[in-house]
Amino acid sequence: MEHIAIIGAGPAGAFCGERLARAGACVTLFDKRGAWEKPCGGGLTPKAVETYPFLLQVPHPKKEVSDVELIADEGLRARLHLGKPIVIYAREVLNRMLLERAMAAGCRMVQEHISQLDFNGRVRLLGPAVDETADFAVIAAGARNPLVPDGERLSPNDLELTVGYFLPLEESLVRIQFVRDFAGYLWSFPRVDHLSVGICGKMLANTAASLRAKLDRFLKQEGLDFRQRKLYSHVLPSPQASTLRQRRLVGYRWALIGDAAGWVDPITGEGLYYALRSADLLAQSLMVGDVEGYPRRLLEDFGRDLIAGAEIAHRFFFGRFLGRSVTTRMIQFTRRSASFRKLMEDLFSGTLGYRALKRRLWSSLLLNLAEMTASFLASAARFGVR
Repeated sequence: MEHIAIIGAGPAGAFCGERLARAGACVTLFDKRGAWEKPCGGGLTPKAVETYPFLLQVPHPKKEVSDVELIADEGLRARLHLGKPIVIYAREVLNRMLLERAMAAGCRMVQEHISQLDFNGRVRLLGPAVDETADFAVIAAGARNPLVPDGERLSPNDLELTVGYFLPLEESLVRIQFVRDFAGYLWSFPRVDHLSVGICGKMLANTAASLRAKLDRFLKQEGLDFRQRKLYSHVLPSPQASTLRQRRLVGYRWALIGDAAGWVDPITGEGLYYALRSADLLAQSLMVGDVEGYPRRLLEDFGRDLIAGAEIAHRFFFGRFLGRSVTTRMIQFTRRSASFRKLMEDLFSGTLGYRALKRRLWSSLLLNLAEMTASFLASAARFGVR
Protein backbone atom coordinates (compact mmCIF):
# COMPACT_ATOMS: atom_id res chain seq x y z
CA MET A 1 0.00 0.00 0.00
CA GLU A 2 1.89 3.01 -1.28
CA HIS A 3 -0.55 5.74 -0.25
CA ILE A 4 -2.57 5.66 2.97
CA ALA A 5 -5.23 8.27 3.76
CA ILE A 6 -6.15 8.93 7.38
CA ILE A 7 -9.41 10.76 8.01
CA GLY A 8 -9.13 12.51 11.35
CA ALA A 9 -5.93 14.02 12.76
CA GLY A 10 -6.70 13.65 16.46
CA PRO A 11 -4.49 11.50 18.72
CA ALA A 12 -5.31 8.22 16.96
CA GLY A 13 -5.04 9.50 13.40
CA ALA A 14 -1.90 11.58 13.97
CA PHE A 15 -0.11 8.80 15.84
CA CYS A 16 -1.01 6.19 13.22
CA GLY A 17 0.25 8.57 10.53
CA GLU A 18 3.53 9.11 12.34
CA ARG A 19 4.12 5.38 12.74
CA LEU A 20 3.37 4.67 9.08
CA ALA A 21 5.37 7.60 7.73
CA ARG A 22 8.43 6.59 9.77
CA ALA A 23 8.13 3.13 8.20
CA GLY A 24 8.27 4.68 4.72
CA ALA A 25 4.60 4.92 3.76
CA CYS A 26 3.13 7.90 1.91
CA VAL A 27 0.50 9.24 4.34
CA THR A 28 -2.04 12.03 3.98
CA LEU A 29 -4.00 13.27 6.99
CA PHE A 30 -7.39 14.89 6.38
CA ASP A 31 -8.94 17.00 9.13
CA LYS A 32 -10.72 20.32 8.71
CA ARG A 33 -10.14 21.38 12.32
CA GLY A 34 -6.50 20.45 12.80
CA ALA A 35 -5.64 20.63 16.52
CA TRP A 36 -8.76 21.41 18.55
CA GLU A 37 -10.00 21.45 22.13
CA LYS A 38 -12.30 18.83 23.60
CA PRO A 39 -14.38 18.79 26.82
CA CYS A 40 -12.66 15.92 28.57
CA GLY A 41 -9.99 15.52 31.20
CA GLY A 42 -7.10 14.86 28.82
CA GLY A 43 -5.41 12.54 31.31
CA LEU A 44 -2.84 9.96 30.27
CA THR A 45 -2.47 7.10 32.72
CA PRO A 46 0.94 5.91 33.95
CA LYS A 47 0.42 2.88 31.72
CA ALA A 48 0.10 5.14 28.66
CA VAL A 49 3.26 7.07 29.57
CA GLU A 50 5.23 3.89 30.23
CA THR A 51 4.16 2.50 26.84
CA TYR A 52 4.91 5.74 24.99
CA PRO A 53 7.54 7.66 27.04
CA PHE A 54 7.67 10.60 24.63
CA LEU A 55 4.32 11.72 26.10
CA LEU A 56 6.23 12.82 29.20
CA GLN A 57 9.51 13.77 27.56
CA VAL A 58 8.23 16.39 25.10
CA PRO A 59 8.46 20.06 26.20
CA HIS A 60 4.79 20.84 25.60
CA PRO A 61 2.90 22.19 28.67
CA LYS A 62 1.34 19.48 30.81
CA LYS A 63 0.44 18.78 34.42
CA GLU A 64 1.51 15.78 36.48
CA VAL A 65 -0.98 14.80 39.18
CA SER A 66 -0.61 11.95 41.67
CA ASP A 67 -3.62 12.51 43.97
CA VAL A 68 -7.15 11.41 43.13
CA GLU A 69 -10.20 12.03 45.33
CA LEU A 70 -13.21 9.76 44.93
CA ILE A 71 -16.56 11.16 46.10
CA ALA A 72 -19.70 9.11 46.77
CA ASP A 73 -23.22 10.32 46.10
CA GLU A 74 -23.67 11.00 49.83
CA GLY A 75 -20.47 13.09 49.96
CA LEU A 76 -18.20 10.42 51.49
CA ARG A 77 -14.63 10.88 50.21
CA ALA A 78 -11.51 8.76 49.81
CA ARG A 79 -8.07 9.80 48.61
CA LEU A 80 -5.73 7.80 46.36
CA HIS A 81 -2.04 8.53 45.87
CA LEU A 82 -0.62 7.06 42.67
CA GLY A 83 2.97 5.87 42.64
CA LYS A 84 3.37 7.36 39.17
CA PRO A 85 1.44 10.46 38.11
CA ILE A 86 -1.35 10.96 35.61
CA VAL A 87 -0.06 13.29 32.89
CA ILE A 88 -2.73 15.82 31.90
CA TYR A 89 -2.66 17.86 28.70
CA ALA A 90 -5.15 20.34 27.33
CA ARG A 91 -6.49 18.35 24.40
CA GLU A 92 -5.61 21.07 21.91
CA VAL A 93 -1.99 20.92 23.13
CA LEU A 94 -1.85 17.12 22.95
CA ASN A 95 -3.46 17.05 19.51
CA ARG A 96 -1.06 19.70 18.19
CA MET A 97 1.98 17.88 19.59
CA LEU A 98 0.99 14.56 17.97
CA LEU A 99 0.16 16.30 14.71
CA GLU A 100 3.55 18.05 14.68
CA ARG A 101 5.28 14.70 15.19
CA ALA A 102 3.29 13.19 12.31
CA MET A 103 4.23 16.01 9.94
CA ALA A 104 7.87 15.87 11.03
CA ALA A 105 7.82 12.15 10.16
CA GLY A 106 6.68 13.01 6.62
CA CYS A 107 2.88 13.08 6.71
CA ARG A 108 1.05 15.47 4.43
CA MET A 109 -1.75 17.44 6.07
CA VAL A 110 -4.87 18.53 4.20
CA GLN A 111 -7.07 20.75 6.34
CA GLU A 112 -10.32 19.91 4.56
CA HIS A 113 -13.47 17.94 5.37
CA ILE A 114 -14.02 14.47 3.88
CA SER A 115 -17.72 13.75 3.40
CA GLN A 116 -17.64 10.56 1.35
CA LEU A 117 -15.49 7.50 0.71
CA ASP A 118 -15.83 5.41 -2.46
CA PHE A 119 -14.27 1.92 -2.40
CA ASN A 120 -14.58 0.97 -6.07
CA GLY A 121 -11.01 -0.04 -6.92
CA ARG A 122 -8.78 2.34 -4.97
CA VAL A 123 -10.25 4.51 -2.24
CA ARG A 124 -11.70 7.78 -3.47
CA LEU A 125 -11.95 10.59 -0.90
CA LEU A 126 -14.48 13.31 -1.62
CA GLY A 127 -15.27 16.59 0.10
CA PRO A 128 -16.28 20.16 -0.72
CA ALA A 129 -12.72 20.95 -1.79
CA VAL A 130 -11.22 17.44 -2.08
CA ASP A 131 -11.19 14.70 -4.71
CA GLU A 132 -8.24 12.38 -4.12
CA THR A 133 -7.46 8.67 -4.22
CA ALA A 134 -5.49 6.38 -1.94
CA ASP A 135 -4.75 2.68 -1.53
CA PHE A 136 -6.22 2.43 1.97
CA ALA A 137 -8.34 4.58 4.30
CA VAL A 138 -7.86 4.73 8.07
CA ILE A 139 -11.02 6.14 9.66
CA ALA A 140 -10.20 8.07 12.83
CA ALA A 141 -12.87 10.76 12.77
CA GLY A 142 -14.67 10.10 16.05
CA ALA A 143 -17.51 8.00 17.42
CA ARG A 144 -20.32 9.43 15.25
CA ASN A 145 -18.54 10.06 11.99
CA PRO A 146 -20.65 9.14 8.93
CA LEU A 147 -17.75 7.54 7.04
CA VAL A 148 -17.89 4.27 9.00
CA PRO A 149 -19.47 1.71 6.62
CA ASP A 150 -23.17 0.96 7.10
CA GLY A 151 -23.73 -1.75 9.67
CA GLU A 152 -20.64 -0.77 11.65
CA ARG A 153 -21.82 2.56 13.05
CA LEU A 154 -22.29 2.84 16.80
CA SER A 155 -25.91 3.00 17.92
CA PRO A 156 -27.16 5.45 20.59
CA ASN A 157 -26.88 2.51 23.02
CA ASP A 158 -23.12 2.57 22.43
CA LEU A 159 -22.58 6.30 22.91
CA GLU A 160 -22.32 8.71 25.80
CA LEU A 161 -22.77 12.45 26.03
CA THR A 162 -20.29 14.69 27.82
CA VAL A 163 -20.75 18.31 28.85
CA GLY A 164 -18.25 20.46 30.67
CA TYR A 165 -16.65 23.81 31.42
CA PHE A 166 -13.09 25.09 31.44
CA LEU A 167 -12.53 27.08 34.64
CA PRO A 168 -9.62 29.53 35.10
CA LEU A 169 -8.50 27.86 38.34
CA GLU A 170 -5.43 25.88 39.38
CA GLU A 171 -5.35 22.70 41.51
CA SER A 172 -3.23 19.58 41.91
CA LEU A 173 -6.01 17.08 42.58
CA VAL A 174 -8.23 14.98 40.32
CA ARG A 175 -11.76 14.78 41.70
CA ILE A 176 -14.31 12.18 40.59
CA GLN A 177 -17.86 11.87 41.93
CA PHE A 178 -20.20 8.95 41.39
CA VAL A 179 -23.97 9.45 41.48
CA ARG A 180 -26.32 6.70 42.61
CA ASP A 181 -28.06 4.85 39.74
CA PHE A 182 -26.23 6.85 37.09
CA ALA A 183 -24.01 5.23 34.45
CA GLY A 184 -21.31 7.85 34.41
CA TYR A 185 -19.48 10.23 36.71
CA LEU A 186 -18.49 13.85 37.26
CA TRP A 187 -14.90 15.04 37.13
CA SER A 188 -12.52 17.88 37.83
CA PHE A 189 -9.16 17.49 36.08
CA PRO A 190 -6.43 20.09 36.68
CA ARG A 191 -4.59 21.25 33.59
CA VAL A 192 -1.63 23.63 33.39
CA ASP A 193 -3.59 26.88 33.77
CA HIS A 194 -7.23 25.82 34.19
CA LEU A 195 -9.56 23.04 35.30
CA SER A 196 -11.47 20.80 32.94
CA VAL A 197 -14.71 19.93 34.74
CA GLY A 198 -17.52 17.87 33.31
CA ILE A 199 -19.86 14.93 33.35
CA CYS A 200 -20.42 11.95 31.08
CA GLY A 201 -23.51 9.76 30.87
CA LYS A 202 -25.24 7.36 28.50
CA MET A 203 -26.83 9.17 25.57
CA LEU A 204 -30.16 7.31 25.66
CA ALA A 205 -30.68 7.95 29.38
CA ASN A 206 -29.63 11.61 29.54
CA THR A 207 -30.04 14.98 27.88
CA ALA A 208 -27.52 17.80 27.82
CA ALA A 209 -29.83 19.74 30.17
CA SER A 210 -30.09 16.92 32.73
CA LEU A 211 -26.32 16.39 32.68
CA ARG A 212 -25.70 20.10 33.07
CA ALA A 213 -27.99 20.22 36.12
CA LYS A 214 -25.97 17.42 37.78
CA LEU A 215 -22.71 19.12 36.84
CA ASP A 216 -23.80 22.49 38.23
CA ARG A 217 -24.77 20.86 41.54
CA PHE A 218 -21.37 19.16 41.73
CA LEU A 219 -19.51 22.41 41.08
CA LYS A 220 -21.51 24.26 43.72
CA GLN A 221 -20.81 21.44 46.18
CA GLU A 222 -17.08 21.67 45.43
CA GLY A 223 -17.06 25.47 45.67
CA LEU A 224 -15.99 25.95 42.04
CA ASP A 225 -17.19 29.14 40.36
CA PHE A 226 -18.58 28.34 36.91
CA ARG A 227 -20.64 31.48 36.35
CA GLN A 228 -20.43 32.96 32.85
CA ARG A 229 -18.44 29.98 31.62
CA LYS A 230 -19.17 28.55 28.18
CA LEU A 231 -20.57 25.01 28.20
CA TYR A 232 -18.90 22.47 25.90
CA SER A 233 -20.40 19.21 24.70
CA HIS A 234 -19.17 16.16 22.81
CA VAL A 235 -20.24 12.60 22.01
CA LEU A 236 -17.93 9.72 22.94
CA PRO A 237 -18.11 5.94 22.50
CA SER A 238 -19.39 3.84 25.39
CA PRO A 239 -20.03 0.47 23.73
CA GLN A 240 -21.76 -2.59 25.11
CA ALA A 241 -19.86 -5.85 25.42
CA SER A 242 -21.87 -7.36 22.54
CA THR A 243 -20.87 -4.47 20.28
CA LEU A 244 -17.19 -4.90 21.10
CA ARG A 245 -17.41 -8.62 20.36
CA GLN A 246 -19.25 -8.34 17.04
CA ARG A 247 -18.26 -5.07 15.38
CA ARG A 248 -15.94 -5.16 12.38
CA LEU A 249 -12.82 -3.02 12.63
CA VAL A 250 -11.43 -3.71 9.16
CA GLY A 251 -12.84 -4.24 5.67
CA TYR A 252 -11.93 -3.86 2.01
CA ARG A 253 -9.36 -1.03 2.01
CA TRP A 254 -10.51 0.48 5.34
CA ALA A 255 -9.96 0.15 9.10
CA LEU A 256 -11.16 1.91 12.26
CA ILE A 257 -9.02 3.30 15.10
CA GLY A 258 -9.53 5.52 18.15
CA ASP A 259 -13.05 6.65 19.04
CA ALA A 260 -14.24 5.54 15.61
CA ALA A 261 -13.29 1.99 16.60
CA GLY A 262 -15.20 2.41 19.88
CA TRP A 263 -12.56 0.96 22.19
CA VAL A 264 -12.56 2.98 25.41
CA ASP A 265 -12.59 2.01 29.06
CA PRO A 266 -16.27 1.10 29.67
CA ILE A 267 -16.27 2.36 33.26
CA THR A 268 -13.83 5.28 33.42
CA GLY A 269 -14.38 6.38 29.81
CA GLU A 270 -10.60 6.77 29.40
CA GLY A 271 -9.83 6.63 25.71
CA LEU A 272 -6.46 8.25 25.01
CA TYR A 273 -4.35 5.17 25.72
CA TYR A 274 -6.64 3.01 23.56
CA ALA A 275 -6.63 5.61 20.79
CA LEU A 276 -2.83 5.54 20.67
CA ARG A 277 -2.62 1.79 21.10
CA SER A 278 -5.18 0.98 18.39
CA ALA A 279 -3.34 3.38 16.04
CA ASP A 280 -0.05 1.64 16.80
CA LEU A 281 -1.49 -1.85 16.32
CA LEU A 282 -3.06 -0.94 12.96
CA ALA A 283 0.19 0.65 11.80
CA GLN A 284 2.06 -2.52 12.75
CA SER A 285 -0.49 -4.63 10.84
CA LEU A 286 -0.21 -2.46 7.73
CA MET A 287 3.60 -2.48 7.87
CA VAL A 288 3.77 -6.28 7.84
CA GLY A 289 1.06 -6.60 5.19
CA ASP A 290 -1.44 -8.25 7.54
CA VAL A 291 -4.26 -5.76 7.96
CA GLU A 292 -6.68 -8.66 8.53
CA GLY A 293 -4.69 -9.48 11.67
CA TYR A 294 -5.37 -6.06 13.23
CA PRO A 295 -8.57 -7.09 15.12
CA ARG A 296 -6.79 -10.12 16.56
CA ARG A 297 -3.83 -8.04 17.72
CA LEU A 298 -6.18 -5.51 19.33
CA LEU A 299 -8.20 -8.23 21.06
CA GLU A 300 -5.08 -9.89 22.46
CA ASP A 301 -3.53 -6.58 23.53
CA PHE A 302 -6.42 -4.95 25.41
CA GLY A 303 -9.72 -5.92 23.78
CA ARG A 304 -10.59 -8.88 25.97
CA ASP A 305 -10.00 -6.79 29.06
CA LEU A 306 -12.32 -4.00 27.91
CA ILE A 307 -15.00 -6.55 27.03
CA ALA A 308 -14.73 -7.86 30.60
CA GLY A 309 -15.12 -4.29 31.85
CA ALA A 310 -18.18 -3.73 29.67
CA GLU A 311 -19.75 -6.89 31.12
CA ILE A 312 -19.52 -5.55 34.69
CA ALA A 313 -20.21 -1.86 33.96
CA HIS A 314 -23.95 -2.03 34.69
CA ARG A 315 -23.37 -3.75 38.04
CA PHE A 316 -20.68 -1.21 38.89
CA PHE A 317 -22.99 1.77 38.38
CA PHE A 318 -26.34 0.26 39.44
CA GLY A 319 -25.44 -2.71 41.65
CA ARG A 320 -25.65 -2.95 45.42
CA PHE A 321 -23.29 -4.62 47.89
CA LEU A 322 -24.02 -5.13 51.59
CA GLY A 323 -27.09 -2.91 51.34
CA ARG A 324 -25.43 0.13 49.70
CA SER A 325 -24.50 1.09 46.15
CA VAL A 326 -21.34 -0.52 44.78
CA THR A 327 -19.69 2.88 44.28
CA THR A 328 -20.38 3.95 47.87
CA ARG A 329 -19.01 0.66 49.23
CA MET A 330 -15.99 1.06 46.94
CA ILE A 331 -15.21 4.43 48.50
CA GLN A 332 -15.79 3.11 52.03
CA PHE A 333 -13.40 0.21 51.37
CA THR A 334 -10.86 2.64 49.92
CA ARG A 335 -11.02 4.76 53.08
CA ARG A 336 -10.65 1.90 55.54
CA SER A 337 -8.70 -0.90 53.82
CA ALA A 338 -5.05 -0.42 52.81
CA SER A 339 -5.08 -3.46 50.52
CA PHE A 340 -8.26 -2.29 48.75
CA ARG A 341 -6.82 1.21 48.40
CA LYS A 342 -3.74 -0.26 46.70
CA LEU A 343 -6.06 -2.17 44.36
CA MET A 344 -7.82 1.08 43.44
CA GLU A 345 -4.52 2.87 42.88
CA ASP A 346 -3.44 0.12 40.49
CA LEU A 347 -6.79 0.34 38.68
CA PHE A 348 -6.52 4.11 38.20
CA SER A 349 -2.90 3.78 37.09
CA GLY A 350 -3.98 1.46 34.30
CA THR A 351 -1.79 -1.39 35.55
CA LEU A 352 -4.71 -3.55 36.75
CA GLY A 353 -7.12 -4.81 34.11
CA TYR A 354 -10.72 -5.86 34.64
CA ARG A 355 -10.07 -9.59 34.26
CA ALA A 356 -7.35 -9.44 36.91
CA LEU A 357 -9.52 -7.13 39.03
CA LYS A 358 -12.18 -9.79 39.51
CA ARG A 359 -9.63 -12.38 40.64
CA ARG A 360 -7.91 -9.92 42.96
CA LEU A 361 -11.18 -8.75 44.51
CA TRP A 362 -12.24 -12.26 45.45
CA SER A 363 -8.80 -13.32 46.67
CA SER A 364 -8.54 -10.28 48.97
CA LEU A 365 -12.18 -9.93 50.07
CA LEU A 366 -11.69 -11.39 53.56
CA LEU A 367 -8.60 -9.23 54.13
CA ASN A 368 -10.47 -6.12 52.96
CA LEU A 369 -13.41 -6.85 55.28
CA ALA A 370 -11.05 -7.48 58.19
CA GLU A 371 -9.21 -4.20 57.55
CA MET A 372 -12.49 -2.32 57.28
CA THR A 373 -13.75 -3.79 60.54
CA ALA A 374 -10.49 -2.97 62.34
CA SER A 375 -10.57 0.59 60.99
CA PHE A 376 -14.18 1.06 62.07
CA LEU A 377 -13.53 -0.27 65.56
CA ALA A 378 -10.47 1.97 65.91
CA SER A 379 -12.53 5.00 64.88
CA ALA A 380 -15.31 4.06 67.30
CA ALA A 381 -12.82 3.70 70.14
CA ARG A 382 -11.33 7.15 69.43
CA PHE A 383 -14.76 8.73 69.72
CA GLY A 384 -15.76 6.72 72.77
CA VAL A 385 -18.39 4.64 70.97
CA ARG A 386 -19.27 1.37 72.75
